[in-house]
Amino acid sequence: MESPAPSDLLQPLGNLYRPAGLSLPATEVLDGASIPEPYRTLLVHTRDMTRTLESHHSGTIHLRLLSTSLEGNRYRRTVALQLDGNGRPVEFGATEAFLDRIPEPWRGQIVEGRRPLGGILNASGIPYQSRPSAYFRTRGDAFIRSALGIGDEAWLFGRRNTLSDPEGRPLAEIVEILPP
Repeated sequence: MESPAPSDLLQPLGNLYRPAGLSLPATEVLDGASIPEPYRTLLVHTRDMTRTLESHHSGTIHLRLLSTSLEGNRYRRTVALQLDGNGRPVEFGATEAFLDRIPEPWRGQIVEGRRPLGGILNASGIPYQSRPSAYFRTRGDAFIRSALGIGDEAWLFGRRNTLSDPEGRPLAEIVEILPP
C-alpha cells in the first residue's frame, strides 16, 4: 500500500480546517499490521465503516454533523458517528463526497447530513469499493477530541479511505478516526 504524502494524509480534513484557520493534528503513518487490537480489526479491511462499527458495537449508528462545506459538486463534512440509544461517539470522520457521481435521491440525503455515508450507499444499492490508502495514529486536536468526548492523553488510530465506483472513480475521500 502506497502512503499519501504527509500533507495529503488527513485530506479532506485539511480542506475543512484551512478556511477555519485550524492546523491539522500531528500524525504518524503506520503499517496496518502494527495497529493494536481492537483498532486493527476495525480499520484494516476493505469493508465500509458503518457496517463494521454497527457490527462491532451491536447497535445502529447515527450521524452528528459538525461542519459542512459545498464547492460545486464537492461536499465536505466533519461528523461524529454515534450509537443510537446512548449517543456514545464511535468515530470522528471527515468526508469529501463527489456529488456528481451519486444519483438522486441519495445525493440529497448526503447533503441533508442525517445518515452516515456508508449507510446511504448501502441502502441505495450503488456499487462501491472501499480502498484504504493509509493507517495512522494521532493524539488529535481539541476539535477531534471534543467530537469524540475524550481527553488528550490517548492515542487515536485511523485510516484514510477512498470509496470508489466500479470504474475506480472516487465517490468519496474519507478520514476515519476511532476513539480509545
